[in-house]
Amino acid sequence: MRAELQAETEAERLERRAKLHELLHRLRGEPNVLLPFHQALALRPKGEHPLGLRTIEVDKVVGSVDRYEDFDHHFLPKTPHTLERWKRLRALQLSGVEFPPIEVYQVGEAYFVKDGNHRVALAKATGQKYIDAYVIALDVPVPVGAKDTLKDLILKAEYANFLEKTRLKELVPEAEDILFSTLGRYDILLDHIATRRYFKGLEENREIPWEEAVVDWYENLYKPTVEAIRRLGLLREFPGRTEADLYLWVMDHRYFLAQELGADLGPEEAARSYEARFGPWWKRLGGWLKKAILG
Repeated sequence: MRAELQAETEAERLERRAKLHELLHRLRGEPNVLLPFHQALALRPKGEHPLGLRTIEVDKVVGSVDRYEDFDHHFLPKTPHTLERWKRLRALQLSGVEFPPIEVYQVGEAYFVKDGNHRVALAKATGQKYIDAYVIALDVPVPVGAKDTLKDLILKAEYANFLEKTRLKELVPEAEDILFSTLGRYDILLDHIATRRYFKGLEENREIPWEEAVVDWYENLYKPTVEAIRRLGLLREFPGRTEADLYLWVMDHRYFLAQELGADLGPEEAARSYEARFGPWWKRLGGWLKKAILG
């Protein structure tokens, strides 16, 4: 009876925490749900393999196969039924009952619960650091972290689709990850590759294989532009953005410069010009004063 009363008290406290978290997430405009496993499947896994029984970190369990709407982002119960189930499990735990291992899918550094959602919720609520789990690892082509948000997973799903269409990692094994901060950008990269392929075909009077166009785009367009961005330290001037974001901006600017000047300035000059026009105000002011003084 004492265990049931304590479980009841803790469940009430948990319910208040869940309501507070819901309010905070709404104020921030953030989704307050677990990561859905189907979004992990959108990462184009190449296969899966069982790892057997492992001891995993509770904090890295961030999603669920089919119960992601029953718990909030912190694995707190969201429905009366889920809370009641949590309360019963907590009473059993306080009575000395030991629970069997959970079952999870591992995707990068993150885990998605296949069986044992309430046990994970119990572990998180009571501050448990580790939990035993039967683990099935998915082989995904993109990096996944335990702190990734739903938006991060969607972005990485787009990246996985891009890698599948271009086979970039196969064609250029040393190619660095191309990551964006906003959705819908990888289709633009595919357009860049297709455009590069078209004009290269005209220049060389032959049909350019897609694979050759991908390598040519990466080695002679993307990579030199990113290297110029790094040399200029442009990323520091645009917090929250990525090198891939800046690549697109610089390339757009390079195109307009070519239209304006009638000549292609190349990645270095295009990046410098972009910084001069769209960088921090104090740099733009410095450039304007320099021109005014030197004429």
